[in-house]
Amino acid sequence: MSGARAFSFLNEAGTLTRDDWEETTRSKLWLYNLHYFDDLNAADAPARDAWHIALMDDWITHHSVGGTGWEPYPCSLRIVNWIKRHLDGRPLSVSQRDSLAAQARWLTQRLEWHLLGNHLFVNAKALVFAGLFFDGPESERWLAKGLAILAEELHEQVLPDGGNFERSPMYHAIFLEDVLDMLNAASAFPGRVPADTVDGWRRTASRMTAWLRAVCHPDGEISLFNDAAIGIAPPPQTLLDYAARVGVDAPVLAWPRPAGPVLTALPDSGYLRVDLPVAVALLDVAPIGPDYLPGHAHADTLSFELSVFGERAIVNGGTSRYGLGPERLRERGTAAHSTVIIDGQDSSEVWGGFRVARRARPVGLCMSVGRDEAVVACAHDGYRRLPGRPEHHREWHWRTAGLTVSDRVTGRFCHAQARYHFHPGVRVEDDGEHALRLTLPSGGQLRLRTTQGALRLESSSYASKFGQVVDTTCAVVELRDAQARVDFDWT
Repeated sequence: MSGARAFSFLNEAGTLTRDDWEETTRSKLWLYNLHYFDDLNAADAPARDAWHIALMDDWITHHSVGGTGWEPYPCSLRIVNWIKRHLDGRPLSVSQRDSLAAQARWLTQRLEWHLLGNHLFVNAKALVFAGLFFDGPESERWLAKGLAILAEELHEQVLPDGGNFERSPMYHAIFLEDVLDMLNAASAFPGRVPADTVDGWRRTASRMTAWLRAVCHPDGEISLFNDAAIGIAPPPQTLLDYAARVGVDAPVLAWPRPAGPVLTALPDSGYLRVDLPVAVALLDVAPIGPDYLPGHAHADTLSFELSVFGERAIVNGGTSRYGLGPERLRERGTAAHSTVIIDGQDSSEVWGGFRVARRARPVGLCMSVGRDEAVVACAHDGYRRLPGRPEHHREWHWRTAGLTVSDRVTGRFCHAQARYHFHPGVRVEDDGEHALRLTLPSGGQLRLRTTQGALRLESSSYASKFGQVVDTTCAVVELRDAQARVDFDWT
């Protein structure tokens, strides 16, 4: 909040006009954020407590049952935020407590079983918070229902390697904060949650912190696979610090610099990390997400991101918006990612705002690591729905000071291209025939050289945050004889 009724959500500023909690000029997601009341628990929230009290009371008075704020998802987040504020030493008034009870009572009849995933999970989390906060038979029913749902959904939504099953680093971080909040709430109400349940939450959170660390770049922020943007979830270091405070065995965020290639596999979620002396590569060899819940998936199979000298060089396009429309489709499409697109089609058929039809599945993953090199090879079947049944095969071959990416397409097709999106901070210059010089913001340099295929540059865009789209450059390598090969070298 920048004023008593002034906000910025999704990097879009706005003012709450008098009594208007259903501002029709705003996107649905912006309005959702308005009704979350996240600012109640920001780091400097006590300095704005008078604003917060006035807003809570205004919401109670002027936002009647049935509007946006009463939809189950924002209702769930708001219940938790109001209770967290109270537990932080800023007690709720009688009218605020009464409203909170009404919200919990409303929510328990409208759990989002039809959506499942993170929606149902936050519904259950809100019931647990309300059940702990209030006393009496009704609140005990809320608590019991919430705990029962959480037990099933934690098992379903957290994979054995610690990753969230939607395969989005952003949603993983959000989900991890939810688990840490439950541990915190359990400690605030000792004895109300069974000890074995709390121990299970703590073990789950420990696995999740290790997964989060593995999918972060050296700059300390998440990679941009599937729906992901920086600044929506708390920063990874903030989450690791929170985990330590609630008794979770969490790793440090920084990785040691290895003498040679080190490969870290997240086999259940399908991501790989390769650490080199001055570079980090993050690879997507994953299915797009659970078959029944692909809404946050992008057509990004076999894409990768690369940091060199601690700075991002090769990126995916990111996510600037939700909803419907051509830009949402473009950002989810294969061409917006650092992978191969065949005949202008997406590797998975993304459509609508959150839909996927036929989708790519990785096949034939092979990995090997030696003293001075590492090799990862994988293919996917997403294009086999096309008339010639083409299949994309990709191999990454790391050396101590370089990486070779080789692409091959089998089957019949008309044209295919490998796309390498550069971070906007990278200066791209010609460096002889079939080569580019890439200069990072710090002055570090690497060279891209095409040894198979035809290289050209085109304009692209990068959205590391919601509401922000930045111009950048993409290297496009047209496959020749169904193959392309690109060498990256750095010193």
